[in-house]
Amino acid sequence: MNFALTEEQQMIVDTVRSFVETEIYPHENDVERTGVVPRELGEEIARKCRELGFFACNFPEEVGGAGLDHLTFTLVERELGRGSMGLTVFFGRPSGILMACNDEQRERYLLPAVKGEKFDALAMTEPDAGSDVRGMKCFARQDGDDWIVNGTKHFISHADIADFVIVFIATGEEQTPRGPKKKITCFLVDRGTPGFEIRDGYNSVSHRGYKNCILTFDDCRLPSAQILGDVHKGFDLANDWLYATRLTVAATSVGRARRAFDYALSYAAERKQFGKPIGANQGVSFKLADMITEIDAADLLTLSAAWRLDQGLPANREIASAKVFATEMLARVTDEAIQIYGGMGLMDDLPLARFWRDARVERIWDGTSEIQRHIISRDLLRPLGA
Repeated sequence: MNFALTEEQQMIVDTVRSFVETEIYPHENDVERTGVVPRELGEEIARKCRELGFFACNFPEEVGGAGLDHLTFTLVERELGRGSMGLTVFFGRPSGILMACNDEQRERYLLPAVKGEKFDALAMTEPDAGSDVRGMKCFARQDGDDWIVNGTKHFISHADIADFVIVFIATGEEQTPRGPKKKITCFLVDRGTPGFEIRDGYNSVSHRGYKNCILTFDDCRLPSAQILGDVHKGFDLANDWLYATRLTVAATSVGRARRAFDYALSYAAERKQFGKPIGANQGVSFKLADMITEIDAADLLTLSAAWRLDQGLPANREIASAKVFATEMLARVTDEAIQIYGGMGLMDDLPLARFWRDARVERIWDGTSEIQRHIISRDLLRPLGA
């Protein structure tokens, strides 16, 4: 077993970390204060990302991406996790699900997304359908060669900057042993399509500047050419996509936890009380020991899951384990970092309160902690017939 990074991987880690520190960190306070990322700033970050050759680094070389394997791309996401999501979203990583585009769709959606000419967003969640994806109510009925869509999506990340949205919509129903379930089809929907509207979403305590939006469909007519993949097969596409996003959440949680830990470690060594650094007290030093142990464990779980994908091995349980452990670890680490700082940890002069608030959503989106535990336990018990 060799846990060392290759020379190329280390260079990528160093490059992305430097980018985050020089291009992202200086703007974080303004974004946190205003909740807005100026369009010009977002475009500048995307441009610099393209100049580095990292835009769409999660896509294969044959479509214009950097062709990074899962492990190396996970390292990229880990470093991006150190920065504000409102800003790092412009470090373009289009949805991998776009690889399902047919020839005509590749020219209109996939290739422009890889080149950074268009931004995408992905829409699945509804007010009454979160973890129960196949309970969605946004419905499309067929009308000749077209589909008429009605319904609502919400909590749709960064749809405010999207040129098109990848939307999962119910297109039928089937009977299953657990009762009727919706058949789901995936559609590509352009901003400005008649009957389709992108509206501002809710104000969130987590990831300010990283907007969530509400999508509404009111007799929105979509031709069959807008279907991504096959009719009624959107659930299969969604499962493939969720692999990547859950791994990303785990990786970014590790990166953010390491940044919070760095603050706590430095403060513990520098802050003096009763004539000695507070880190000399076991009440603080043991916290640091527990924090770094959990961070390293989450890091190894995450990278191991990415490695399994590269080896073509089953990784559903491993990715779920990485996601649930890393996100819950982040909550503990950010909380302990604030405890080490005391009252100062909650002040706006430091980013710790932001890390603490941002950590809360990681246990919810892209599959709640409860869903991850369901995936893990099901994987363990099914082979035994339970």
